Amino acid sequence: MSPFTAYRSRRRVGRDGFSQVLRAEWTKFRSVRGWVLAMAASVLVTVSLGLLIAGGARSTCVTGKGEGPCPAPLVGPDGTAVMDKYYFVHQPLKGNGGITARVSDMTGQMRLPDAVPGVRNIKEGVVPWAKAGLLVRQSLKQGTPYAAVMLTGDHGVRMQYNYIHDVPGGPHNGPQWLRLTRSGDTITGYESDDGKTWTEAGTVKLTGLAETVEIGLFATSPGALWGMAQAFAQATATFDQIKLQGANGSWRRDDVGVVMESDGKTPHHPGGVVESGDKLIVTGSGDIGPATAEGGLRADLMLIGGAVGLIPMLVAAVTFFTTEHRRGLIRTSPPAEPHPARLLAAKAVVVGVVAFVAGLVTSGVVVPAGLAMLRANQNPIQPITLGTELRVIVGYAALTAAAGVLALGLAALVKRAVVAIGLAIALVVVPYLLATAGLAPWLLMITPAAGFAITQSVPTFAHVDVDLSLLGGYYPLPPWAGLTVTCGYAAFTLGVAIAAYRRKVR
Repeated sequence: MSPFTAYRSRRRVGRDGFSQVLRAEWTKFRSVRGWVLAMAASVLVTVSLGLLIAGGARSTCVTGKGEGPCPAPLVGPDGTAVMDKYYFVHQPLKGNGGITARVSDMTGQMRLPDAVPGVRNIKEGVVPWAKAGLLVRQSLKQGTPYAAVMLTGDHGVRMQYNYIHDVPGGPHNGPQWLRLTRSGDTITGYESDDGKTWTEAGTVKLTGLAETVEIGLFATSPGALWGMAQAFAQATATFDQIKLQGANGSWRRDDVGVVMESDGKTPHHPGGVVESGDKLIVTGSGDIGPATAEGGLRADLMLIGGAVGLIPMLVAAVTFFTTEHRRGLIRTSPPAEPHPARLLAAKAVVVGVVAFVAGLVTSGVVVPAGLAMLRANQNPIQPITLGTELRVIVGYAALTAAAGVLALGLAALVKRAVVAIGLAIALVVVPYLLATAGLAPWLLMITPAAGFAITQSVPTFAHVDVDLSLLGGYYPLPPWAGLTVTCGYAAFTLGVAIAAYRRKVR
């Protein structure tokens, strides 16, 4: 008996109900050793590759204390990895009050790819999300709650708070008046073209805000983006017409989050402030917002072998149909056999459920185990909420089920195992592998491989520029949209196959 020899029931099924047909198909599947081993191989391959990656990952960073393990990512009030580096000119504000100032000019520098090898290519200009404006925060401790109204390099006025929240204001990119007020826990940002007519940019509530906060002017700039890398960039903003309400002390200056060189004494890309009459010219680099690549290793890396691991499952799904079809056990008009369309639907349910369970075991083991191994090796881990981790685990199982049903539907349409297996791999596995290699990422929008987006574990934020590539953990489609594409392919293929069998019976 070969590994894929079809199970033969000794009784004639006749016009049985769907539950009886389903039970018979399940018995067939679990009775054939080859199909069971293929599902086990699917689990083993993905888990092994994921744990191999987790076990071999070693992250090191150079700090003022020398080279060693990278620090854990900074976490904001919402539990998300964040960046909190900027230059701050500020005063303490006790109780209610506010600050008004005009951003009369905003310039900067950014490093571009070297035109001459070894010669740094520094150009004048600001990156789109460079920021300069007014800021109020609980304290100077990184990761604490804050609210800010700001002028950006290419996104107009924005009201941002607690790192992950962004409210668009007007589309201004030239000189702009800004105002930030505090009333209890409520922070309101305003913008104006002339300093007389004001428009509210946004209102936020920072629950539990202390009586005394820090309020003032800030400037910062994320790096210039080169693919997956970020190079040095800084922003310089000129503030004038500065008015404070509720605070009248001397200005304090802090380069918040500045990193020291390897000597432990020299600031790396420090910011600063220059006073010129009634003007304050503030220069800063970094960002106040969500961290992406800087947030640590991602949970979805544990499933990077998932595409290869799907191959044995796709083979089992195809042969679950073609083995019986080749032996003439699936006919178009047998009086004593179940309706072919009903039989195909039962096979799809069996394949879908078995594949879902296999995928759930795979992701349910490799994701938490892989993350535990990364932590044990002192790697920084991108914070992941319970909801996101469950979406990755259950979503991968759903992707596995949809891919299995798609493979079965292809087998029912072409009726040749080799062709159906080739089609399934070409549609589900190959596009993912190409995208992983940085080739044709658009295939993850139009092929069944789009469903791998459900495993994306790093958050996406509109107010952060990142390299939207698979290497950075980003997919062309949002997680649920990608899975919907795969399920749509599976449903359509199976539906066409069932309709074809119904027409043949007639």
